[in-house]
Amino acid sequence: MADFVLIPGMCHGGWCFDPLTERLRQHGHRVHALTLSGLSERADLLTSTVNLDTHIQDVVDVLVAERIEDAVLVGHSYGGMVVSGVADRVPERVDSLVYLDAVVPQDGDSCWSLVPDEREWYLDVGETGYAVPSMPFFDPRATAHPLASLLQRIRLTGDAGRFRRRDYVYATLWDGESPFTSTYQRLREDPTWTVHELESRHNIMRDAPEDLLKILLQSLEEPARPAGRQ
Repeated sequence: MADFVLIPGMCHGGWCFDPLTERLRQHGHRVHALTLSGLSERADLLTSTVNLDTHIQDVVDVLVAERIEDAVLVGHSYGGMVVSGVADRVPERVDSLVYLDAVVPQDGDSCWSLVPDEREWYLDVGETGYAVPSMPFFDPRATAHPLASLLQRIRLTGDAGRFRRRDYVYATLWDGESPFTSTYQRLREDPTWTVHELESRHNIMRDAPEDLLKILLQSLEEPARPAGRQ
């Protein structure tokens, strides 16, 4: 039995993983689909001070409270920032990491620096000055996202290759160029990563849940550091 800890992307809550959560539980695994501070059903916590550190601490608190010591951290899109920070902060509680069409930061990176094409959206903060609005085509449950979490630079001090396994899942169906293409191209040449392509739009959990389920179950298997593209 594994502990899957699922972290959503911008504006979304843990509910975005619903198509996947029940499938993982049917295979006997524990699943923690989290909603981060200031978002969705936790939107009442949104203030100008909610930043990336806040979201990293959200997840760390769950790992500690649930006594999880072998987490499979799964981050979608912006969630890649969060799982990277969590793994660096409490590596003793993390088994492996899976990035779903996500940013994969290095020390000093931010969403602002990694996804420059979306800066216009980030700065469309309306009356509050700190809440990035959800897109019209998002799920109706999506809410505004804290700007500070997108601007804050991440601090990473440990060896990111210390974990049993790191997987990256790249979605190929974008309208135009994917903002994650350069990440995908870089990681597919790195033998410490396993890289997968899925014929899916960005919301992989909704559009390709069965294919994603297979990848997550495969991520539990050895060898510890499979090389190359899958």
